[in-house]
Amino acid sequence: MKAREAAVRALLKCEKSAAWSEDALNSLLRAEGLDARESALAKRICAGVIQNTAACDFYLAPYVRGRLQPAVRAILRSAVCQLAFMDRIPASAAVNEAVELAKSLANPAAAKVVNAILRRLTASALPPLPEGDDPESLSVRFSHPVEWVETFLPLLGAEKTRQMLKLNNAPAPVCFRVNTLKATPEQAASALEAEGVLLRPLAVPGFFGAESTGEITALRAFREGLVTVQDPAAALPAYASGAVPGMRVLDCCAAPGGKSFLLAQLMGNEGSILSADLHTKKLRRVREGAERLGINIIETLSADASAPEETTAGTFDIVVCDAPCSGLGVIRKKPEIRYKTPEEVAHLPSVQGKILDGAARCVRPGGTLIYSTCTLLPRENGEVAAAFLERHPEFHREAMALPEPFGAVPAGERTVWPFEYETDGFYLCRMRREN
Repeated sequence: MKAREAAVRALLKCEKSAAWSEDALNSLLRAEGLDARESALAKRICAGVIQNTAACDFYLAPYVRGRLQPAVRAILRSAVCQLAFMDRIPASAAVNEAVELAKSLANPAAAKVVNAILRRLTASALPPLPEGDDPESLSVRFSHPVEWVETFLPLLGAEKTRQMLKLNNAPAPVCFRVNTLKATPEQAASALEAEGVLLRPLAVPGFFGAESTGEITALRAFREGLVTVQDPAAALPAYASGAVPGMRVLDCCAAPGGKSFLLAQLMGNEGSILSADLHTKKLRRVREGAERLGINIIETLSADASAPEETTAGTFDIVVCDAPCSGLGVIRKKPEIRYKTPEEVAHLPSVQGKILDGAARCVRPGGTLIYSTCTLLPRENGEVAAAFLERHPEFHREAMALPEPFGAVPAGERTVWPFEYETDGFYLCRMRREN
């Protein structure tokens, strides 16, 4: 199997079984033993098609008649993605490989159709994508469903919506956070650069953007726990909590553990952290990560955050509730999230409210509750927090201090948009329980 076939097969698996593209493709790459160069090309094609589906279909529309087999549609989209959005790929290679793929994944007749369409499409320059700022034009140009474009235009205006949609289609950088329990930023950077990793400092101190990482788990600096992978925005709930050594902390939706690890770091590995999650299997990653990072104050618990055990009621200084959400703030890393429909995520505020109610029961009088998500929808963010405060008058929003460049948040809640600092999109709210 070569790169283009792996990409198409992964796309078909995603369409058929709603699998995550990264998981589907990595499974194929491991099974087939593709080398680094072929693997990189497969990943670029697979992500490129998902990020640019509407644009690919726009280019194909004048030449396609009737419905296409799923395999043929995926092959054509992958070829157009190479032609329109990927540099240094000869048109002849994209077209010829697509025809051969159609022979093996569909049939000879389909191969003739693919050949005819792509020959006609490459015979002249690709037409410009729609340039307007209306929902339909933005939807095609940046391949986001029109429903989501219509959601963000009133919130952000045309210019910022354009910035966000464009950034969602940019490559997602690897972000390393320095584990100050084991290394200084200078020591961690030196160790990574010695292994050929190209680094650039990010807006938040102690974080680096990285290129040429290869397999991250193979890096000595990662294996020895000098760094861990975390986006700066995902770290904000831990910073907002005000955790200090000696505290008792609950991370109630903890897996895969990034917030728990940073909380332990802020606490100087002194105190106790209970990392709870509904999914038992995911907690193994928390335990493994804690061991790698030299953290010994974390215990794990499989539990439903909406129904905490009575023994935990009112016992924690800090409870961090990073709730399940629609994930629209991390589209750059999981491009298929954009294809969730508003109907598919309509139930989430109810789920988030129940989890937040359960988390609140664990906060001691005078303690702190952090609510956060990696989505950008007010109905899952500020509206959930406001409804919670109406149900729980014993809580109130409280000002929080975040690291620069985010700074002070006097209102106690903040939405971080991806285009502000090229981080994930994130929402967080700090609340205090009355004594």
